[in-house]
Amino acid sequence: MKGTYLGELEEIVLLVVGILYQDAYGVAVMDEIKNQTGRDLNISAVHTVLSRLEEKGLLKSKMSDPTGERGGRRKRVFLLTAAGKRALENANEMRNQLFNKIPKVALQFGAA
Repeated sequence: MKGTYLGELEEIVLLVVGILYQDAYGVAVMDEIKNQTGRDLNISAVHTVLSRLEEKGLLKSKMSDPTGERGGRRKRVFLLTAAGKRALENANEMRNQLFNKIPKVALQFGAA
């Protein structure tokens, strides 16, 4: 397994794979990222990240049954692994700890 450090896009892709659950294939992940974040990614970037996360052991994939919507072609569907779930939990915990250490005064802004 490669390193477990998560980049921002990797974290977003992992989250979206979790959201889509058993429907997480390349185009669906790309479309859901657009819907959830407004970020417009190309399919190559999404596939690159999905492959890297699978190499890290944070995702696993399997081929789906053929569907009529794709002319009988199968899709590679991605699922979170236990390590992927832990990576998301750790990232979420770290973000919350850092945010909670910001002094309240640093987040107060007067009306301009």
